[in-house]
Amino acid sequence: MTMTELTRLHYPILDFKKPVQQVVAMGFFDGVHRGHQAVLARAKAEAEKQGVPLAVLTYDPHPIVAFQTLKKPLRYLTPLAKKKSIMSQLGVDRVYVMQFTSKLAKLGGQQFVDEVVMQLNPVTVVAGFDHLYGAAGTDSDMLHLATYATNRFDVITVSEFDDYNQKVSSSTIRSMLDQGNVDGAAQQLGRVHSTSGIVVHGEARGRELGFPTANIQTPEEEWLPGIGIYAVKIKVYDTWYLGMASIGRNVTFGDARPITVEISILDYQEEIYGEFVQIQWCHYLRGEVKFENVQALIDQLNEDARQTRHYFNTKL
Repeated sequence: MTMTELTRLHYPILDFKKPVQQVVAMGFFDGVHRGHQAVLARAKAEAEKQGVPLAVLTYDPHPIVAFQTLKKPLRYLTPLAKKKSIMSQLGVDRVYVMQFTSKLAKLGGQQFVDEVVMQLNPVTVVAGFDHLYGAAGTDSDMLHLATYATNRFDVITVSEFDDYNQKVSSSTIRSMLDQGNVDGAAQQLGRVHSTSGIVVHGEARGRELGFPTANIQTPEEEWLPGIGIYAVKIKVYDTWYLGMASIGRNVTFGDARPITVEISILDYQEEIYGEFVQIQWCHYLRGEVKFENVQALIDQLNEDARQTRHYFNTKL
């Protein structure tokens, strides 16, 4: 794994020491999915060919903040820390995080290249075919980038990445997760979707039912799958365990309850309140159901546990 440097930038870029020449990959890269990985792999190959570092120019927060009113908190497939971690595994040497502001959003394509991209001293710029880097309506697409470069750097455009004739995209993955299709999301991501959180006290109802649960307080910025029951892996301390997770309102015990994330860790009994955990959302088991009585719920939980074990036994 590469030790990746992270540098935050704000437009206009002032008091910034220009780095040595490098290959620069541009994009928002939410999810760092298989399409993004193709861009980064092409950029890495070019960097190695030229004997220079590989840098990424990305943005924070999501560009949507400059264009519309948000009705709910921003959520990401890969919040910045996770994005940087994955990029480290892919051999990225430096990540430049450009603060996305309304002033930055108004830059034309040529101005963006002159005042932002050139500050990074690129020998080559690599991006996906649909990457946009300037204000709408200013010819800020990849077709015009070579013109704006004016022989100052080379341009490599990576073509669309399809999976079974479906474009791999962050928006498709978000939609899949909302529908509970974690298997499809994993196919597009190239890995199982994961989130993190802190174990907090809940109502202890799972223990009464014979299925003690870890109640997870998740960061607002992380993109959870939709309501349902899932087979998961959960990392406690440095060990991964199998579990079944519920994202839902516990409708059997009342209506209009808040959405919670609860995980029954198989073959694990220790109390882990306050611990940081990581969760891999491996497989969708079923939707949330309002049961007629507690015994019906217990019977279903036993079946969920059986299906979870079966899923992992066939996968491992």
